[in-house]
Amino acid sequence: MRLRMTILVAAGRGILASTAIAAAVWASVASSTITLAQDLAPYCGDLKRVASLASARDRFASLAGKPREGNFSDTVLPLTSWKDCSLYGSGMYTCDSAAFPTKSEAEKAQARATDEILSCFSGSWLEIKDRSSPGYVVLHPARGPASITLSIDEGDSKEFIVRMTLFVRGS
Repeated sequence: MRLRMTILVAAGRGILASTAIAAAVWASVASSTITLAQDLAPYCGDLKRVASLASARDRFASLAGKPREGNFSDTVLPLTSWKDCSLYGSGMYTCDSAAFPTKSEAEKAQARATDEILSCFSGSWLEIKDRSSPGYVVLHPARGPASITLSIDEGDSKEFIVRMTLFVRGS
């Protein structure tokens, strides 16, 4: 009887230890997932949605809002932390960053946005180095007709912005 009780206690401790180990592993995985989600840009989910529409039959038509001058319209899906998001025709979606007083600050913001976008798409997009240059970055998906450019533009007030343009190649 004593031996049976010792075996039961040992087995119970083993189950308890296994449960504790499993809980620690789960907590570690959950923590990593939360950290990864926090590391992604706040606009990541919406950018993925916009990019997925590039392959749709009507492209960005479902995102069209109030018409603007020319062939521009507002979008019903502006990206968080970007400004003046709009559509041009049926194949181009564009947004501007906040303004920066110096070109150097805009270049840093452009590099940060490039890293954020590439992280957002988890390795399924890449920078096309031979089409990129200082002040102009080109990103393509491994598959699909979309492309993103990040250019640095100087405004009338001598401030600099990063302009992100997502468009359908060949349209």
